[in-house]
Amino acid sequence: MRSLLNTTLTIPTHSKLPKCHHTHNAYAFPSLKLPFLNFLVPSKYPFLQKQSKKRVVIIKSSMESKTDASTKPFSVLFVCLGNICRSPAAEGVFTDLVKKKGLDSKFKIDSAGTINYHEGNEADPRMRTAARKRGIAITSISRPIKPSDFRDFDLILVMDEQNKADVFKALEKWIHKEPLPADAAEKVRLMCSYCKKHEETEVPDPYYGGAKGFEKVLDLLEDACESLLESIVAENKI
Repeated sequence: MRSLLNTTLTIPTHSKLPKCHHTHNAYAFPSLKLPFLNFLVPSKYPFLQKQSKKRVVIIKSSMESKTDASTKPFSVLFVCLGNICRSPAAEGVFTDLVKKKGLDSKFKIDSAGTINYHEGNEADPRMRTAARKRGIAITSISRPIKPSDFRDFDLILVMDEQNKADVFKALEKWIHKEPLPADAAEKVRLMCSYCKKHEETEVPDPYYGGAKGFEKVLDLLEDACESLLESIVAENKI
């Protein structure tokens, strides 16, 4: 028990991020230590340990105990670095899928970034063009993640391990300043943990790549979003 209480979780961060993102990253630090989660990691937050890349996580709305799940929309937040490529695309893909299923009133969907560098901007035009070819509209405006997101959303989907580390870094800072849900950290999941057709464990950032990179992102997101929706509907009886 003594060794368990003294355990400190360290999550490494990238040392070489593109300048346009890295320079303004408020949460990207050389190392991430979460002492406030020390005694909770083994049982309370098992997802912080290495995840199986093909394990589909099913999560029940944290609001169910307070509000009837049939009337309270299930809320999903997609997060990437700048909120102009991957997370807006995820928001668009998931929104399109929900509309096709006639479940618009059952969901609250949004996206955010771990930095505020692109705040107020539309999604990358290359991503919007790629999505439009698939009949998917991306209309979101970039914004950074905020403390209230941990209260307002039932599930927070991050695109890669760096995003997850940055979200936890922000949570570590905010949790000492204002009341946040006890299950705040449990809401964070890797997007690719829902993929069934692809082997990737992260959604790659296409910002500095060509058109194929944006197409690849959409392929991964369509795969993950289908499984994600199935899981939420089944678990919450939507």
